[in-house]
Amino acid sequence: MDPGEAAVEFWQHIAFLETEQLVAVARHAEAAGFTGMITADHQIFPRTLRSKYPYTDDGAPMWSPETPWPDSWCLISAMAAATTTLRFTNSVYVAPARNLFTVAKLVATAAVISQGRVSMGVGAGWMKEEFDINHTDFSTRGRRLDEMIDALRTLWRPGWCEFHGEFYDFDELMMSPWPPEEVPIFAGGVSNAAVRRAVSRCDGWLGEGARSLTEVLGWTARLREERASSERADRSFTILTAVGEALTPGVVHQLEDAGVTGLICAPWMTAEVIEGNFRSTLDVKLAAIDDFAENVIAQA
Repeated sequence: MDPGEAAVEFWQHIAFLETEQLVAVARHAEAAGFTGMITADHQIFPRTLRSKYPYTDDGAPMWSPETPWPDSWCLISAMAAATTTLRFTNSVYVAPARNLFTVAKLVATAAVISQGRVSMGVGAGWMKEEFDINHTDFSTRGRRLDEMIDALRTLWRPGWCEFHGEFYDFDELMMSPWPPEEVPIFAGGVSNAAVRRAVSRCDGWLGEGARSLTEVLGWTARLREERASSERADRSFTILTAVGEALTPGVVHQLEDAGVTGLICAPWMTAEVIEGNFRSTLDVKLAAIDDFAENVIAQA
């Protein structure tokens, strides 16, 4: 490691941003020293939303219905083709609302195009309306996601494969292309179920919903405790999390000491916006990225 270089990684979240700007944002983030980009995921916004968003006090989403939600894997493939070292993941992809084979094909294709620079961040989802439009049972989404993780890893292995489970059952078939290497899977969510899923089945944990340093440190301690008795304790484990306070060098090092491997950042959130919903010009976003790189990444 070079003197002054932090071991912790910096990942830029790009939820809410204008789709047409994102390839340029990815190129700039790579040049500025970010490790990776994190996409968000929703398929639709219903006219009548009855589901409660879990990360606001009143249960209302912080975005408006017209907010763009580009397809994660289409976007990741485009950004990967325009960069060389930048890595990509989701926080989070609502995989259990979707068809298993569609998900497997999308991720594998993006993995090939990026030459292995993708991981997959999954969550059980909170918006029942998205499951309803896909004719998928909302009440079993957690159990189905657990089994889906196993089925995806089966489908991504080269050659013929088969899988027989409660929710997914298929005889021998072949799905190509295959990822050039194993695709890491991260479990997202600040909940007991997400921690158990991360430790027992996945390669890491995404803590985007954590609101304070104290909360993040509590979850990392819980992860250490759970992993100590896990059969997967000897495997490398990624902890990517946001923290709801200023990322001073002291805060960054405290998180690193707690086992956090990557920080989810959003420099554009502090940029001067030209209208609501974080709309701004591309130049404003690029300047915010440069400012963050100079004052946070370089100082950590």
